[in-house]
Amino acid sequence: MIACSSRSLFFGVDCALKYANPYLKSNPLAYFERISGVGKVSARMDRNKKLKSAVAIRQCQWRPVSVSASNTQGSANELDGDTIKVAQVVTDNCDSTISAGVLDDTVKPILSSEKHSLSLEVGASLFRFIKGKEGSTQKKIEEEMGVKIVFPSSKKEESIVIEGISTDCVTRASEKIQAVMDEAVESSLDYSHFVSLPLAIHPELIDKLINFQNSILGNNDVSADENLESSDSIEDTSDIENKGQELIKGLILLNHQRLPNASDFGIDKSIFIKPTTFHLTVIMLKLWNKERVNAASGVLKSISSKVIDALDNQPIFIRLKGLDTMRGSLSRARVLYAPVEEIGSEGRLLRACEVIINAFVEAGLVLEKDAKQKLKLHATVMNARHRKGKRRRKNDSFDARGIFKQFGSEDWGEYLIREAHLSQRFVYDENGFYHCCASIPFPGKEERKQTD
Repeated sequence: MIACSSRSLFFGVDCALKYANPYLKSNPLAYFERISGVGKVSARMDRNKKLKSAVAIRQCQWRPVSVSASNTQGSANELDGDTIKVAQVVTDNCDSTISAGVLDDTVKPILSSEKHSLSLEVGASLFRFIKGKEGSTQKKIEEEMGVKIVFPSSKKEESIVIEGISTDCVTRASEKIQAVMDEAVESSLDYSHFVSLPLAIHPELIDKLINFQNSILGNNDVSADENLESSDSIEDTSDIENKGQELIKGLILLNHQRLPNASDFGIDKSIFIKPTTFHLTVIMLKLWNKERVNAASGVLKSISSKVIDALDNQPIFIRLKGLDTMRGSLSRARVLYAPVEEIGSEGRLLRACEVIINAFVEAGLVLEKDAKQKLKLHATVMNARHRKGKRRRKNDSFDARGIFKQFGSEDWGEYLIREAHLSQRFVYDENGFYHCCASIPFPGKEERKQTD
């Protein structure tokens, strides 16, 4: 039995068609006339014209039915062995669902004209890849698959809807979109999150980083506001000026030219790491929707006890000393960082990091190429990739020879690692550090015992 709405074209108020009705089977046209109220003129028409006229009287137009992602096309009602097809009709005043049985050989069944839709949790960061340049990718998928891709109007929504006339075309379109997403994630999509060990929680380290930056740039007026947030304790200005002069002398010896400045060596403020974001990176992640962010947060929280066990439930201290380069020589450096040394050399910190990495790999949240990389803990102080402005170019670099001459043996100090964060890039908290999606504590906050 199929229930009908009160304004159905073929049926009366609050009615239901009982397909076993003998009157319907013996004289379907008369039955139709009796319950629909169609006039005598229409009744004289043949059966095919009769059905068309009934539709015309109500000025109906076909409109696809909006259905869920499940397959409704394969379902059918049976009328004594004859298949019933269901379609949607729209009148000038109402929507009506009509059913037409196979009455006899002269009356053809009304074919299905349903609209199928599928909602995909994509993530706002991937919308631009699905759309393509000037909408080219979206248009190609829509034309080839015979579908329409609907993007959300709100920036907070992360799902798209695929609409089509069959489940097959909707499914094939979703597979095509998934392939576009996979390619983007592997290549073009930037990392959105990472597991960090925050170091910016130590005010004295922030002071040293601000002084380091201003010494290289030749700034004598140190301002904490220019570096997001910093502590009130700042090194004496005269000391900074002396360091800056010594650095420039070193650069002059290398170039034997006019009095240089930092920009002559590809150095500007934008390539320095902001002191209030200073951290150690454990693993980089691409979490392009809320579902993956929530999964990553759950993974980190679930391994808290394992991480503490790996640390032997004892506080962990590190020492930052000197400088080194990554991806390039000193003359064409791309990344400059401070090497990390675990106090005690017991390998506890690396074991804890391996627990974290393995958990995220097993959860399927790490790209294969990243899972294969060997962990090298380091504290980045300069990165050419962060450069802003017209000077930025592919494989950008800067000349770090003068910096290395002045700060190559710098002792940055010893610091306690207090916790691990799931950090979100490009989003900051009130202290200037990366937004924390989840965190787990590391053991203790006691002072390290001196063994020297």
